[in-house]
Amino acid sequence: MFSTAFLDLPPLHSASGTITLPGSKSISNRVLLLSALCQGTTVVHDLLDSDDTRVMLAALRQLGCGVQEAGTTLTVTGLGGQLQHAAPIEFFMGNAGTAMRPLTAALAVLGGDFTLKGVARMHERPIGDLVDALRLLGCHIVYLGNDGFPPLRIGKPTLKLDQPIQVRGDVSSQFLTALLMALPLAAKNRDIVIDVVGELISKPYIDITLNLLQRFGILVKRDGWQRFTIPAGASYQSPKTIHVEADASSASYFIALGAIAAGGEDPIRIQGVGADSIQGDIRFMDAATQMGAQITSGPNWLEVRRGAWPLKGIELDCNHIPDAAMTLAVMALYADSPTTLRNIASWRVKETDRIHAMATECRKLGAQVEEGADWLKVYPLPTEQTTSSITTPPVIAKASHAAQKLGQWQPASIHTYDDHRVAMCFSLAAFNAAQIPVRIEDPKCVAKTFPDYFEALFSVTQAEVHHIPVICIDGPTASGKGTLASRVAQALGYHYLDSGALYRITALAALQAGLQLDTAHENAIADLARTLPVRFEGESVWLGAQDVSDAIRTEEAGMNASKVSVLPHVRTALVALQQSFQRLPGLLADGRDMGTVIFPNAPLKVFLTASAAQRAERRHKQLISKGISTTLDSLRADLEARDARDSNRSVAPLKPAQDAFQLDNSQLSIEASVDQVLAWWKAKQPF
Repeated sequence: MFSTAFLDLPPLHSASGTITLPGSKSISNRVLLLSALCQGTTVVHDLLDSDDTRVMLAALRQLGCGVQEAGTTLTVTGLGGQLQHAAPIEFFMGNAGTAMRPLTAALAVLGGDFTLKGVARMHERPIGDLVDALRLLGCHIVYLGNDGFPPLRIGKPTLKLDQPIQVRGDVSSQFLTALLMALPLAAKNRDIVIDVVGELISKPYIDITLNLLQRFGILVKRDGWQRFTIPAGASYQSPKTIHVEADASSASYFIALGAIAAGGEDPIRIQGVGADSIQGDIRFMDAATQMGAQITSGPNWLEVRRGAWPLKGIELDCNHIPDAAMTLAVMALYADSPTTLRNIASWRVKETDRIHAMATECRKLGAQVEEGADWLKVYPLPTEQTTSSITTPPVIAKASHAAQKLGQWQPASIHTYDDHRVAMCFSLAAFNAAQIPVRIEDPKCVAKTFPDYFEALFSVTQAEVHHIPVICIDGPTASGKGTLASRVAQALGYHYLDSGALYRITALAALQAGLQLDTAHENAIADLARTLPVRFEGESVWLGAQDVSDAIRTEEAGMNASKVSVLPHVRTALVALQQSFQRLPGLLADGRDMGTVIFPNAPLKVFLTASAAQRAERRHKQLISKGISTTLDSLRADLEARDARDSNRSVAPLKPAQDAFQLDNSQLSIEASVDQVLAWWKAKQPF
């Protein structure tokens, strides 16, 4: 998962491949709570691992549920409809509406001494209609902040079941879902009736609730969408085993991706959900088809290709797909006419005010947008590259204020409002005709439902190689370029290439193969180097199945690397291997000739240096900490000799690239050096 402050998406041009979706958030949290309310154990397969499900799991453990985790499979030992402890409990619900609302109702019916709170945004999300309904039932609930909003204090109820319970349906379907899941706990001797006041929005989510209740032994009678009856004597029964369907809302991003970018014969294939899904958001398929997507479906899979291009502008009542409809707002940018999304008032009370958020960020991209209380109209942007949209390379161009006009793609830094769906929707804007990057702020917010979303996106998207950014950091031995490069790579979410490690690994592999590190064996070493199965995983370096992290970080390994690095055929053999590390979303390349030979067109090159005395002192501290005896004088003499040798070699001598920024870190901390490189990088971006 990307945990960086922002993630820059280079211009993308096509997509193909297979995506396996994570489990549905809506189903996962419903199943967890229902399993907790049962007697006995329920084995839950394919559960979503996300922020929201972790919130629910933490709450269930606080209540005394037994939870055993084994990957995406959980075994939940339920409470049997009764709480085991009388002590007060405080729950932190984050911003998880699918946990907050149902748990509030269940705890209010069961009774106890409970406090439920969350992040600041959760305290702005309405819960008053649910609380009003529960109070009419005889539940004891007190607002600890503003009336109508969390945090809440829950006490012991005096249940009154002789009248139908009324709840508004036009703000959030989660209120009705919460009552439907909690009230079987009270249906001892009489039917319990729930009447919905006003139009019920997001009906497909109620279908999910009813479907799952039936799986757990509760058959609710439904009279249209206005009256729901829980029969007397209803009692939760564990299904023993249940599988969580993949998330249909998450499928919307890849359906849209296929419609925008999967041209030709190779589609986007989506595994884990099909047209027969119990989730209402699967009907996003119909809206995408109206806009021009070509979709085929089978048991538990979809395949999507681009059909009409540009896409077709549509007008749609989105009450049946409230979450997935957000994706249509970004698809609208690629249409032939405006797209209007109606009946989306519920967007206003989600993780953020989503109507405002989508309108604001679409405007940043250059689109004209109109919005109302419950609707959004998005005008398209150019879908083909034109002379007016061809700019200097985006990594070195700054869009002038004069160029910021509606109707043309603009470089944008997308504010995500701590809303996972905003982040995922606007990742699709990287397929713009202007071939400019898109910055996604706070990309880790996708952890709410799809922690590995960006990794999944990059696994099926393609970009022109010259659009994938590379930062090169060069410098003499012991200048700290490896530490600096890995820190900058981590800050940007980029891949990391330690080219020095490649030479060390080449030397190690050659010696393991019985080769001498000299010109007599140069061709054999070069042949070996061309196919080295090298990969970097965090702090570890692997050669095939062998972890060589420690073996290549010795002084001897460094000397051996210097021996093979002067062999011209070996250097040539390693060029293509090093260039293969240039992958989405970008690369941080550390090494002697990264900016001069391997990536001469890299948009940022840094030549890191420090005095020989300072470098010797740093190396001395490292060696002493490892118990290796040495002297400062000998280390300094060795470094100066290696500098002279590296600078005067005939092949790729050590020198700064002509366009490199020089950074003397003799008196700088690593943090200050990282900040300086990031400042140079940010200054080159068009945002």
